[in-house]
Amino acid sequence: MNALIALGIIVAVVAATILFAAASVRRIRMSPQEYIVGGRGFGAVFLWVLLAGEIYTSFTFLGAAGWTYSFGAPAFYIMAYGTFGYVLGYFLLPWIWAYGKERGLLTSPDFFAARYGSKALATLVAVVQVVAVIPYVTLQLSAIQIFLNIAGYGSIDAQTGAIVSFLAIIAFVFATGLRGTAWASIVKDALVIGALLFVGIAIPLHFFGTPATMFDQLLRAHPNHLTLGALAAPKGSIWYVSTVLLTGIGFFMGPHSIAAVYSAKDGDVLRRNAVFLPLYQLVMLLVFFAGFSALLIAPGLHGTDADQSFLTVVAHYYPSWILGFVAATGALCALVPSTALLLSSASILSKNVVSDLFGRALGDESRMRVTRAMVVVIGLLALGLWVAYKTTLVSLLLLYYNGVSQFAPAFIFGALWKRTSPWAVGAGIVAGIGIALALAASNHAPYGCNPGFIGLLVNVVVLVVGSLLAKTPERRALNG
Repeated sequence: MNALIALGIIVAVVAATILFAAASVRRIRMSPQEYIVGGRGFGAVFLWVLLAGEIYTSFTFLGAAGWTYSFGAPAFYIMAYGTFGYVLGYFLLPWIWAYGKERGLLTSPDFFAARYGSKALATLVAVVQVVAVIPYVTLQLSAIQIFLNIAGYGSIDAQTGAIVSFLAIIAFVFATGLRGTAWASIVKDALVIGALLFVGIAIPLHFFGTPATMFDQLLRAHPNHLTLGALAAPKGSIWYVSTVLLTGIGFFMGPHSIAAVYSAKDGDVLRRNAVFLPLYQLVMLLVFFAGFSALLIAPGLHGTDADQSFLTVVAHYYPSWILGFVAATGALCALVPSTALLLSSASILSKNVVSDLFGRALGDESRMRVTRAMVVVIGLLALGLWVAYKTTLVSLLLLYYNGVSQFAPAFIFGALWKRTSPWAVGAGIVAGIGIALALAASNHAPYGCNPGFIGLLVNVVVLVVGSLLAKTPERRALNG
């Protein structure tokens, strides 16, 4: 009976959100520009909920608490990197928007084609970005399985449930496009705030009386949990700083984030969002409280089980209807961002590969058909990775950032340095990703540094040296 109640609430909340979003866009005539970038008309509030919907995902709901539970202080990088990303975004994103608006760009690789005049570079970026997005979609699928497994009290096949949810993701993208994602984000963000107020405040009050008492007990039981390790230790101070820099620089470099940037009505909308979205970081404190509480209430969880730490507490100590609403909120945190991820990567394949590279699907209707077909292709690739490669949610997120952060030098130098060379940009991306993946695959972090950050440094060196050596005509910078 408990499982029926909790799962019924999840189905009702997710279905109602999908219907609400679909109804909100039913009278919108879908063209590629409307479908992919929302007609470039999103104001400050609409862009706020869209960006929050894309940024604060199931990782916010589970992965951050899981790392807080398992590692403690190293998880604090999550509080820092988003804020750093917003500072960088305040200056860079309006420039990208203006460049995209002037040239009618739809995807992230479109910027590379327009700024550097290289179809080969744009194709390289398209392929790498699609591959980089797959772990991020996989993260959402892993989270859906966790929510369904716990809400079903272990009585259902959660993997089958996650596949069904995956089909719902595809149907949602087919029907609504980017504007639908923004409407669904309104519901999702409202539920997130309510759910995290409960797990971050009600649970510590229930079990410990005050958050201060909870921290006192935590320090007695785990005296080193709130301090970073030695300078070069695994997940020590060097790892912390390099991870903040890597993920902060890559914060808006995902193809779905660039599509959201293109959707803004003007550059001031992006600046206002960069100023006020950091307030959302305060919600992360509640996630940390939930993780610390779970460590004391339900100790002994390891690996991927730690990602479900506070949900385990809710399932054991609270009524099934509360678990149902918390899990339903988490499911939306996975489903809503997945629509943007699938849409952006499918748009890249249809626009930059099928149309620009092979000269097919050039009309609006045919391009939309191809885009929707590519949603299925990307989703299946993500599903395959999910089945084959199970790891913690934070590890999947860092794998994603190892890839997308390598595009940041091309945007930043392309905006500010007229001499930036297309072949140097491409070589830098390849070198950076190669170094990052090689170090990560060998589980090697020199001096404790994040492998992705080392790759990013190599990327910058290759880009700068290559551009200085290149004998190519100067190209107009983004602000030039």
